[in-house]
Amino acid sequence: MSVDMVTSEGLRAAMVDGLVADHVAKGLTMRPEVEAALRAVPRELYTPGVALEEAYRGDNAVITKRRGAETVSSVSAPWLIAEMLGQAADAFDGGLLGRHVLEVGSGGYNASLLRELVGPSGSVTTVDIDPDVTERAVACLAAAGYGDVTVVCADAEQLIEPRRRFDLIIVTAGAWDVPESWIAQLAEDGVLVVPLRTFGMTRSWALRRVGDRLVSHSQRLCGFVAMQGAGAHEMRYVDIADGVHLRLDEGEQITAESVAGLLPQPREQVWAGVSLPPRTVLADLDLWLAVHLSAEVDQFVVLSAQQESVDAGVVAPAWRFGTPAALHEGTFSYRSALAWTDGRFDVGACAHGPDAAAAAERMVAHMRDWVDGGEPSPALQVLPAATPDGDLPAGTVLDKRHSRVVLTFNPA
Repeated sequence: MSVDMVTSEGLRAAMVDGLVADHVAKGLTMRPEVEAALRAVPRELYTPGVALEEAYRGDNAVITKRRGAETVSSVSAPWLIAEMLGQAADAFDGGLLGRHVLEVGSGGYNASLLRELVGPSGSVTTVDIDPDVTERAVACLAAAGYGDVTVVCADAEQLIEPRRRFDLIIVTAGAWDVPESWIAQLAEDGVLVVPLRTFGMTRSWALRRVGDRLVSHSQRLCGFVAMQGAGAHEMRYVDIADGVHLRLDEGEQITAESVAGLLPQPREQVWAGVSLPPRTVLADLDLWLAVHLSAEVDQFVVLSAQQESVDAGVVAPAWRFGTPAALHEGTFSYRSALAWTDGRFDVGACAHGPDAAAAAERMVAHMRDWVDGGEPSPALQVLPAATPDGDLPAGTVLDKRHSRVVLTFNPA
C-alpha cells in the first residue's frame, strides 16, 4: 500500500470522526450506515488536482467548474452531504437499503455514497444538465469502482425515465421550485430531499409524497450552487451600501435608492431580553421572522454583507451571509448580531429611519414570541400550482412557478 493511500485513509477516518462529532454538537446522531459509507468512499478520487488535506476537510466544498466568477459545479462539503443522507435515510423506516434513487446534480461522490447505502438490490441514477459534469462523473465513478451508477446528461426539469418511479429523489443543487416531473417520478410514499429556497433562505427539506402533495419530514440549514436550465430562478441583489446587499427572491420590489439613505441614519438597537444556549436553532427563528413579518411589513428581504462592511460598522447582521430584514414605511430593520453573556446569548434587532425604535421592537417582539412558544420548528407542504385556495392547508403561502408552498410551525 502506498504512502499516499495510507495518508488518504487516515485523512478520511479523521474527516468522518469530525463529522460524527459535529452531529453530536448539533444534537443529531449519524446513522451507522451513513458513517460506514463515508468511511468507504475515497473522496479524493472525485476531487482530482486538489490536495488531500483539502479533499478531506469536513467543511470544504470543492469547486469543480466555474463560469466566469460564478460557481456552477462543486463537490459538496462532507458535513452537508452527511446531513442530507441522514435526512433521506431517516425518512424511511428501514433506511435506504434496496431503494431506487434519482440524484439531481452530479459530481459522482454523493452518488457513490448513495450506491453504498442502497446496496446490491438498489440502484442509483444521477442526472446533470452539463455534459462536462456528467463526463467527469462517469470517469470518477469508474475510477472509484462504482461503474454501475447510471449517469444521464439532461435537464432534470423534464422526466428522466417517464415510466419509472423512484423511492428517493435527492437534489444537490439549489432549487427555487419543485417541478411537476419530480413528483411524477416519485413513488407513492417516496421521499424528495431538496435544498429549497423560501423567502430567499435555503433549507434542505426531506418531503414525503402523499398523493399529489409533499409533506415535510425534516429540514436543515444548507447552501448549494444554483439550479441551471428550465428550473433556474435568478435571485436579484440590490446594493444599498458599499459591500451591503439585499436579496430579493419572492418578487419583492425594492430599489437601492429607497434604502441607501437609511443606513447613515442613527442605528436603534433593541434586545429581546432572553438567554439562549448555543445549540438554539436560529435558522428556525429566521423562517419564523419571514413568515410573520411578511404579513405585516411592506417588504421582507434578506440582508447580506461583506466582512469589511461588518468590521467597519456599516451593518451588524446576525449572519453576514443571510439575515432577515424588513423595509416598512421608510424604515429599515434587520436581525442583529448576538449579545453573549456567560456562554449564552440574547437576540435583537437594529433599525434605521424615522420609526427605527418601533421597527426594531416589532421584529424583537416576534423573536420573543418564538422563544415563548418553545422555539417551534418550521414545517412545509408543496402542492400543485393549480390547487385552489380552499384546498390549501393553513399557513403562509408562497406561489412558485409549478407549485404552491405552504409554511407553518410545529408546536414545540
